[in-house]
Amino acid sequence: MNEPDLNLLIALDVLLAEESVAGAARRLGLSASAMSRTLSRLRATTGDPLLVRAGRIMVLTPYAQEIRQRAQNASFEARALLRPSSADFNIARLERTFLIRSNDGFVVAFGAAMIAAAASAAPDVCLRFMPKPEKTSSALREGRVDLEIGVPGDMGPEIRLQTLFRDRFMGVVRKDHPLALRQISAEDYVSFGHVVVSRRNNTYGPVDDALAEVGLKRKIAAVVPGFSAALAIAQHSDLVALIPASFLIAGSDPLYAFELPVKTREITISQMWHPRSEVDPAHRWLRQLALSVCRERVKNAGYC
Repeated sequence: MNEPDLNLLIALDVLLAEESVAGAARRLGLSASAMSRTLSRLRATTGDPLLVRAGRIMVLTPYAQEIRQRAQNASFEARALLRPSSADFNIARLERTFLIRSNDGFVVAFGAAMIAAAASAAPDVCLRFMPKPEKTSSALREGRVDLEIGVPGDMGPEIRLQTLFRDRFMGVVRKDHPLALRQISAEDYVSFGHVVVSRRNNTYGPVDDALAEVGLKRKIAAVVPGFSAALAIAQHSDLVALIPASFLIAGSDPLYAFELPVKTREITISQMWHPRSEVDPAHRWLRQLALSVCRERVKNAGYC
């Protein structure tokens, strides 16, 4: 009896999830040519083209769409079976890359501490931080990430959540700014232009609601995709940046941070994961690592 090559199962899952040979190659750490050869083998094994060209993109065949969820479930089950049981688990011998989706603010504030803590306990573990362009559970459901960190969106009832810390927004200006080292009123706050962070060009937020309640409105002079860019602009201009307090844990010597002159709601930062990872000992270790590092850094910094 000719047994199928079960190594193809992982490749099949990734190809169907990415719907791209190039994307699957990047995710598996293979060359594009090697991934193309794997696709050819999968086509021969399944008797179906699986991915076909439609203009400039590749699309799944009806059969590929039909087996997509089954391939994902089988891949996860195979990985779980081949990982050490809790009784045999030894973090010092763990060789694994964890994919963590978060915004740049979290990576700046907590990334270095998490990496150092992971390296101390598990030298062969790699933490791969990935951007978070939207608040959905698709990356967790499809197994494209192990952990998501941030403000929960519409994640769905099955996604597990754990609060890491509470955060709030603060104003930031350069240290020789006219607003620095003084009591700042709401009128002072809106008398300067503002640089805001938005990945979806949404410039209106809770601080604008609070300003509107006292009859004021701020002028948005610039919109940038990340907090690091906002701080860089504030450092070299008269613009005021709006930054999560946790972002300042990493230090901002050339800048002056101040409490907002209006009341805004607190932000809850959580870590999120799919139920399939609930009892995985390595994943439990990762979640505990994130929780310990975040709470210790927040407590020591005193910002949040």
